[in-house]
Amino acid sequence: MSSPISPDIVYKLRGVGDPALSPDGTRLAYAQSWIDQSDGFESRSRIMMLGMPGGEASEFTQGNKDSLPKFSPDGRVLAFLRPDDSGKKQVWRMEVGGGEARALTNAPGGVTEYSWSPDGQRLVFRADVEPEESVPDEKDDSIPRTRVVSRIRYRYDTLGWRGDAHHHLFVVDADGENSRQITDGDWDDQSAEWSPDGESIAFLSGRRDDRDFFSLTELYVVPAGGGEAEMRSQGLSGVGALTWSPDGKRMAVLATEDPDGLVAWQAWLYVVEPGKIPQRLTDDSMKPYLGFPSINQPPELSWTGDGRILFLGDAQGESFLYEVLADGGQVRTVAGGGCQTTALTLDRQTSQGVILSASPGSPGDLFQINIASGAGGKLTGVNREYLDEHPPATMEKFSFERAGFGIECQLWFPPDFQTTRNYPLLLDVHGGPNGAFYDSFNAIQQVLATAGYLVLAVNPRGSSTYGDDFMKAVLKDWGGEDYLDLMAAVDLVSERPYVDSDRLGIHGYSYGGFMTSWTVGHDDRFRAAVVGAPCTDLYSMYGTSDIGISFGEVQWGGSLFDAADELIKHSPITYAKDVSTPVLLLHGEADNRCPISQSEEYFTVLKRLGKEVEFVRFPDCSHLFLRVGHPKMRAEYLSRTLGWFDKWLA
Repeated sequence: MSSPISPDIVYKLRGVGDPALSPDGTRLAYAQSWIDQSDGFESRSRIMMLGMPGGEASEFTQGNKDSLPKFSPDGRVLAFLRPDDSGKKQVWRMEVGGGEARALTNAPGGVTEYSWSPDGQRLVFRADVEPEESVPDEKDDSIPRTRVVSRIRYRYDTLGWRGDAHHHLFVVDADGENSRQITDGDWDDQSAEWSPDGESIAFLSGRRDDRDFFSLTELYVVPAGGGEAEMRSQGLSGVGALTWSPDGKRMAVLATEDPDGLVAWQAWLYVVEPGKIPQRLTDDSMKPYLGFPSINQPPELSWTGDGRILFLGDAQGESFLYEVLADGGQVRTVAGGGCQTTALTLDRQTSQGVILSASPGSPGDLFQINIASGAGGKLTGVNREYLDEHPPATMEKFSFERAGFGIECQLWFPPDFQTTRNYPLLLDVHGGPNGAFYDSFNAIQQVLATAGYLVLAVNPRGSSTYGDDFMKAVLKDWGGEDYLDLMAAVDLVSERPYVDSDRLGIHGYSYGGFMTSWTVGHDDRFRAAVVGAPCTDLYSMYGTSDIGISFGEVQWGGSLFDAADELIKHSPITYAKDVSTPVLLLHGEADNRCPISQSEEYFTVLKRLGKEVEFVRFPDCSHLFLRVGHPKMRAEYLSRTLGWFDKWLA
């Protein structure tokens, strides 16, 4: 007998990720993850190996937290990341034919990225480098010590305290010998890619003099043995991913020319060549996918021997695999649609690929793609049994026109939906504000919808994947036209005969939390609100968030001195006196992005005004804890959200 998807889905689902095809395409390595309920609900992951095509997957490694497998160029060795005894990830290697795994690196700060050299004799890796400091006279760890801050970007959400530490690049021989650092400086280096001849390494870094104030990155090339890095991205304001041309003379990059836009919001595909103006190959009808900072890196970007460039991209809330000629021309859609794709791996001949995709009815599996025809097949089904026993909600997509833009919406229905019944309606608001709801499996929406709620997910202006103008329409207008888009969607759906307009609720996380707290201060139709990790006071957030300046000045219209009145005007806390909706605040205590003080302020003001409000604090949880936090905390977020709506709407 089937049952709803409950908050314990966090413990039940298995995940797949980090796919890596062998160069000849005969093997697929990937990481499979799960929650070990018998050992403190710890997250576990191992490397799986699958024969292509259609083979059976088997465990290749036996570690507890193995990830990011990569084949050597000859396909005989598989490297991967595994924590050492201190919990820091290191690069390990293991013969594909079997044998013992052994560590290749011993980086004190741990390794976050790596790649093989073209000849397989070396690897470049990115590691955390702590500043050299004098050893304190007192070695007793119980004695408190001060920490000195000398720059604005001294901490990052999820990473925590950074101080003067930086990520830099190292090269090590394939046998683990001769590790040497090849970049240095008061900045972070990342996304290293070997040149085809193995003589140089291209990478991304933010080295501008104003790097403390802006989240901008440039493209650099450094000799593989170390030396002075040369910038190669003149004319571009931000670069998010790169690959070399087969002859090593040019590079393809995902980047932006817009000084007021971040590459993570909207990127374009360019070809760059020393001494020439960057050539743009794509328009903004799609958004090249760049991964999620602090969680995963950009997927594979490939320049083929016959002059094609393949990349993943998103358009109108759906993901696709695209192909375009390096010399320009029409972009071809290879495969995709109706899903959210977050990883890509290709064989050496670029004849086949494997993607990681989630759909409305499945949280994610691996699929094989024939590059020439676009045909493909499913390779994994790790959650088939769970989904058979817990049928997901179904989705309807629709759109409407408002104030010059088409607004796309998703409406999620309980599996046993009947048009003759009345259902409470919940509005779910995404983060960003330049995020988007995709045609994808969303645990919060699935838990709520399968519990008997209709869930409305809207991509208002400001959402990405709908073009640059649409995305930038939210800048300097938080709570303006985007709020009206959301309310118009609620009005439209509330006209349906099976919607109980007297039982409306609203939920949102991050910017969605901002919009939820903003909405209940401007509209009294909602009977319950769950506000996750919000920004409620933009004036105070400017100086307390890890991105208060680099993100806030672009989004809000300037510095604290330039836009003080606007910050107050667009802050939900300004309208707290008008709140009549019962509010549940959920916030991580280690959140550096939207600091927990944002919920503390809002709770205090609402409580002083005599409003119905409850505040739940999640210990040791960053802003991204719903993605990477402890399973118990993730499950409790779902449980408390569902419980609040059941209390006030059921």
